[in-house]
Amino acid sequence: MNTDKTIRRFVLAGFFAGAVLGQSPGPRFEMADVHVSPASAQPNMRGGFYRGGRYEIRSASMVDLIRTAYSVDADDKVSGGPAWLEKDRFDVIAKAPADSTADSLKLMLQGLLAERFSLAVHNDTRPLPGYALRVGKKVQMKAGDGSGESGCKLQPQDTPQAGGGRLMINMNGVSLTLGTGSYIVYSCRNVSMASFGDQLRSMIFAGAYLTTNRVVDETELKGTFSFDFKYSPKLPAMIMAGGDGNTDVVTLFDAVDKQLGLRLEATKIPLPVIAVDSVNEKPTENAPGVTEKLPVAPTEFEVADIKPSDPNFRPGPGNFVPVFQPGGRVNLRNDTMADLIGLAWNLNGNTNGRIIGLPKSLETAHWDIVAKAPTSASLNAPPNGQPVAQNVDYDSMRVMVQALLKDRFGLVLHTEDRPLPGYALLAVKPKMKAADPANRPGCKEGPGADGKDPRTANPAASRLVTCLNMTMADFAAQISQQANGYFVQFPGGVVDETKLEGAYDITLSFSAAGIVMGGGGGRGGDGGSVNGGAGQALDPSGAISLQDALEKQQGLKLQPQKNPAAVLVVDHVAEKPSDN
Repeated sequence: MNTDKTIRRFVLAGFFAGAVLGQSPGPRFEMADVHVSPASAQPNMRGGFYRGGRYEIRSASMVDLIRTAYSVDADDKVSGGPAWLEKDRFDVIAKAPADSTADSLKLMLQGLLAERFSLAVHNDTRPLPGYALRVGKKVQMKAGDGSGESGCKLQPQDTPQAGGGRLMINMNGVSLTLGTGSYIVYSCRNVSMASFGDQLRSMIFAGAYLTTNRVVDETELKGTFSFDFKYSPKLPAMIMAGGDGNTDVVTLFDAVDKQLGLRLEATKIPLPVIAVDSVNEKPTENAPGVTEKLPVAPTEFEVADIKPSDPNFRPGPGNFVPVFQPGGRVNLRNDTMADLIGLAWNLNGNTNGRIIGLPKSLETAHWDIVAKAPTSASLNAPPNGQPVAQNVDYDSMRVMVQALLKDRFGLVLHTEDRPLPGYALLAVKPKMKAADPANRPGCKEGPGADGKDPRTANPAASRLVTCLNMTMADFAAQISQQANGYFVQFPGGVVDETKLEGAYDITLSFSAAGIVMGGGGGRGGDGGSVNGGAGQALDPSGAISLQDALEKQQGLKLQPQKNPAAVLVVDHVAEKPSDN
């Protein structure tokens, strides 16, 4: 391992390390509304939208805002800062000059963060989790001969298994039929080891094995090589469905080791980061009347068609159409009124017990809706680039669906808190580690700093959630977000009743809800729902429920109880829509 070379390589990438950022004059938004985001059961940043002079980011943590402003590609590349940096969330709606570009919008956001939050940051270099590609006992690759194209190409596969689940996908024109016993096969020709490491990160299903997409070449092998290699797709749900006793699983790590004579090992890689020196938790006040002066986002569809669904319609992969599509088009099929309300008010696919007062006749009636947002609702790219983080503004589209339901069905509703089925988090025999206060609070998918990943040995436990520096109250709130498939029947969420003080580091290895007990999770969820209390582990498959994982691994327990939660109460709704 040539550590010095690796360090020099990545320090050069952060050439301006130590320079203070965000304090020099530059382009500014003409005006901006900055406020704390409304509470949400699934808080995730949305936006980076620019349209008609209106720039918009919603539900963004300060880490999200810094990443967007400084073009940072991972949360851990925003270093330091106070504990709330990933917890508190903000909405930013601003007016930008008509000639704004993608780069100038980022500079404006930098200026806004410095002005409204007193944010001060600088470039630095820190060791971050990654993987090193190293030489094993004996290299088994042939030297490249320079003929033909260079690079790694996915090879077509069709290996259906009797009695097992099958997944048919198309990746960049390559057809794959995957089932129990299937393999992903790549053919690499005339590739350098540095190039192979770069391509490895983006290979199909590689992300299920690699906890980060950072791979650095430390083989010191010169020239190019040609080889084929194969590994098993990490599809635990399909492995469970197969039930044929197949044990010929080749992990990505085994493939690199046994087929190529290389090693892929967890390590620390020095990488450029944005280091936070100081920042205020509360932004300065908005200017008076700023909300009324900002460019207005459209709130109604330009045209919409509503009709009863075909009673013979059967949902399936062949007739799946995205609900919200680029260009402002909406296509809803075979939805009940509860489905439509849940979509419009963002109930994340879980309407169970959260919509009250719908007439019985509307519980079974299904509707198709095709609608088109105004042209002004489209997300316009600035002249020199595309700044949006996604190409569909889900928030605006949901507001338009709300307006459509109110207009065509006469829908009137209000929100109130009512007791709903949920859980209390109890301490039985706590096994959590006291938190390292140097870590920012938060939960992520994947292993902790030690790099240990039990999913490799037990694919059926496909979920690995690592939470750092969390109070038990914050951890209780995170559980239903991290494993929402387990809470379809428990919309009351989780309330902390452990009576434990302080902060903890917690790692949970468990199976997706759909593997443990089957069932569907509606529009959202982590693979199904648990239709009851504590889920039961499926032995000898290796599957383990969230409830069992909490008790066995951390000494905590989820006890069913009723918790206060927000519900939508329908005051009025027509059984049929007004005419198109």
